[in-house]
Amino acid sequence: MLAYHIYMTKKTNILKTLKVRVRDKHAAILNRMAFEVNQVWNAANEETALWCYIPVPGVGYVRNTISGFDLQKQLKGIRSERDFILHSTTVQEVIADHAKSRRKHKRDKLRWRSSGGARRALGWVPFKSGAAKYVNGQVRFAGHYFNVWDSYGLSDYEFRAGSFSQDTRGRWYFNIVVQIETQDSKGKGEIGIDLGLKTTAVCSDGSGLQATRFYRKMEGKLGLAQRANKSKRVKAIHAKIKNRRLDSLHKFSTKLVNNNQLIVVGNVSSSALAKTKHAKSVLDAGWYMLKTQIDYKSKAMRSVFMEVNEAYTTQACSNCRCISSSSPKGRADLGIREWICAKCGTTHQRDLNAAKNILALGHERLAVGIPVV
Repeated sequence: MLAYHIYMTKKTNILKTLKVRVRDKHAAILNRMAFEVNQVWNAANEETALWCYIPVPGVGYVRNTISGFDLQKQLKGIRSERDFILHSTTVQEVIADHAKSRRKHKRDKLRWRSSGGARRALGWVPFKSGAAKYVNGQVRFAGHYFNVWDSYGLSDYEFRAGSFSQDTRGRWYFNIVVQIETQDSKGKGEIGIDLGLKTTAVCSDGSGLQATRFYRKMEGKLGLAQRANKSKRVKAIHAKIKNRRLDSLHKFSTKLVNNNQLIVVGNVSSSALAKTKHAKSVLDAGWYMLKTQIDYKSKAMRSVFMEVNEAYTTQACSNCRCISSSSPKGRADLGIREWICAKCGTTHQRDLNAAKNILALGHERLAVGIPVV
């Protein structure tokens, strides 16, 4: 428990990304910048595709891996040659990201970034630290000033690296990394969370987040819009579903972090379950999104968040810790919501029992010790 105490009391600074919407009147200039970003990406792609294999006399063709540093030198004049208005750091970031993606996917040629048509890439304009400034209530970047809906008080932060990004509806957002000081956790509780489909999250204290099924509720309207080929309406419905889900998860995760100094979640994999017949319900629940929110919010409040292996947490009795003959087993017993332990006689609600076992596993990890950061 000593490591837990040190983690809770150690003050530090963390990085956080703030996202604010850019006013629509700046869409034209940002669209031009996004087009130029695509040109830089495609130029880098052309270089790596052209020179990935070079002829060597007596040997044949030998693979030539072009580094991001080499690409920077080869494309250093692209801004002046094509009369781009992009900031120089944007060109550098695009080329660096291209090199990073090639390493990740182990390919010399990546997909082209298209600026139009059905396969159009969403707008993206990255930049390095120092390229963007907040001046007189506006964001200054590459000689242009952008008005934003400032919901964070951007003047209070020192800008680091960031980007402008576009959503499917053509709306632009300003994303900036800032450094913030962690705060003392107000909550003193400890809680375990079992993620599910009938109920999105069941907590060990009996609370939880009901499955709102935002996609399911809008599925009928979405289908009508798709069959009528109303693309704008389809994008608007998808955005509404996403925003509703985000709002629900944000409220729930904020409440958890404010009330608890230890939060333990089972390591259920949404990506694995998304390949089963439950895919639609799994994606609608937003488990990964919820865990991500709890993770970064708990770091900002200097509380502890951890994932534990939830194997057998449903079957084991949270009172006596044994797996009896009466406990639900595997997928065949998914319909069993309540059961009585054959050994100690305790009556369990399935998900609540699992949440209590998950919290107990968290305590076991703390007893062993967690890394001090």
